[in-house]
Amino acid sequence: MNESTAPQQPRTKQWTLRLDLFEEGDTTKVHAVLDTGDNRLESRAESRRNPHDPQVPEIGDEYAAGRALVDLGHRLIGSGTADAAANEPALHG
Repeated sequence: MNESTAPQQPRTKQWTLRLDLFEEGDTTKVHAVLDTGDNRLESRAESRRNPHDPQVPEIGDEYAAGRALVDLGHRLIGSGTADAAANEPALHG
């Protein structure tokens, strides 16, 4: 078997996601940090309760955390796109 046909060992990594939630009155704020071991991405987001809605803190947590995670996803895709572009000559050269 040559190098190109030899089976590759699976690669395993663990990424850590931390969400810190802060409530101030009708506003919930989230600070999200994704640590990939190679990179660290951060996002901040918030949600505000409509004064006509019932006071259910979990709903604000879900909205704020969801917004922070969506933003992290966009940042992660951007990082991957930048990394791919930076390595393009090595891939085609």
